[in-house]
Amino acid sequence: MEVLKSWGHDVVDVGAHDESAVDYPDFAEAAAREVVEGRCERAVVVCGSGIGACISANKVAGIRAAHCHDPYSAQLSRAHNDANAIALGARMVGPAMAAETVRVWLETPFEGGRHQRRIDKISALEK
Repeated sequence: MEVLKSWGHDVVDVGAHDESAVDYPDFAEAAAREVVEGRCERAVVVCGSGIGACISANKVAGIRAAHCHDPYSAQLSRAHNDANAIALGARMVGPAMAAETVRVWLETPFEGGRHQRRIDKISALEK
């Protein structure tokens, strides 16, 4: 979180605040709702593998969470899929790689064009 602040981002922290076992769906949902309800532009969700947090966030209509392990997957998730949430695995990606992955994800714009048609189809699946 501190790295995001050092990059000039406002951060809304919905927890968890220590390494105690928690139910990650609760936190992934809270982060996703911050986005869909317009209080945040994007969300970063984390659990041990990143998989459960990604699945949970994607259950919230309007969220396109991408499970990313590296800067290239993060870049594609934004450029092609307009991902508005990124899921990381705390036990899968080291701190330096996680920071670089999130940095690329935050800095990559959505390309639109042919990809917009696909985003529209994804959104239609929520109806």
